[in-house]
Amino acid sequence: MDGAQQIQRVCVIGAGTIGSLLAGHLSRVAEVSVLTRRAEQATRLERDGLSVSGKSEFTGRLRATADAAELPAFDLGIIAVKATDLEHVAGGLSGLAPGATMMTIQNGLGAEELVARHGDWPLISAVTFMSGTRHSDVHVEYELDTATWLGPWAPTATPMTTVEEVARLINASGLRAEAFADLVPAQWSKLIFNSAVNSVSALTELPHVALFADEDALAPVVRALIDEGKAVAAAAGVELYEDPWEMNVLAVARGETNRSDYAHVPSMLEDVRARRRTEVDFIAGAVVREAARVGVEVPVTAAVHRLIRGREASWELGRPAHVRVAS
Repeated sequence: MDGAQQIQRVCVIGAGTIGSLLAGHLSRVAEVSVLTRRAEQATRLERDGLSVSGKSEFTGRLRATADAAELPAFDLGIIAVKATDLEHVAGGLSGLAPGATMMTIQNGLGAEELVARHGDWPLISAVTFMSGTRHSDVHVEYELDTATWLGPWAPTATPMTTVEEVARLINASGLRAEAFADLVPAQWSKLIFNSAVNSVSALTELPHVALFADEDALAPVVRALIDEGKAVAAAAGVELYEDPWEMNVLAVARGETNRSDYAHVPSMLEDVRARRRTEVDFIAGAVVREAARVGVEVPVTAAVHRLIRGREASWELGRPAHVRVAS
């Protein structure tokens, strides 16, 4: 699939907020199928379509199933599940769509290596900054119309022409995308940004608000996390595409400008509110692992990583029994 105009059939694996935004918009310019977690969601999507509101207003028509074996043939697969679900989902795709290109769009690092263990598809790496709210199985609201960055994953020698075609398709659908010959600098910018913002949000239960850039509030913590991530990137020989601190400041300002009553809820805060496992091992944990590899100390990031893992453990353990104290 190295020529132009070859992508006509797209499969979106995962129907959460990001998957729904991609599936809905892409259904305007391609034949789209969706692999859902639940059969009832697939039934509703096929019957009612996928309603998109907010920055876009339309209803997309698509195919949907909860059984990977029932998926129609596709040229491009977009794996839009959380990093915590990726191992299970990628295993279920093994042996499917041998002629397709797969695109990962998870937070953190390592998604490509994991998917590559389950098939020899050409891989595209992607990170996204768009966001929305999933109101139901068949309704998603498009809130922040920021870009998705994508590039070829070097070990599979994915043609740049394919990456550019995918970017054109996403842009034509009404979303925003930018193709990179080397995505690593952009991935690291997003990783460091996420390590700081998602972690602080998960611990404070605050959405991404002005306090994250306020020097009298949370800015010193956010900055410390970002500075540690930048030190790791530098030691690894990665020249960042954008400065994560400036990304933090701009994202806060954008959220306040776009809608006075809107504050972006980072994905790990959504997980904390739902008391489900977060992606911290793939985000702050990835920074900690890479820091150990390159010999850089990251005490703040390591502490935050452990605190969030401890918070997850508290949900599993439940409320501790009262200790009886002798009088």
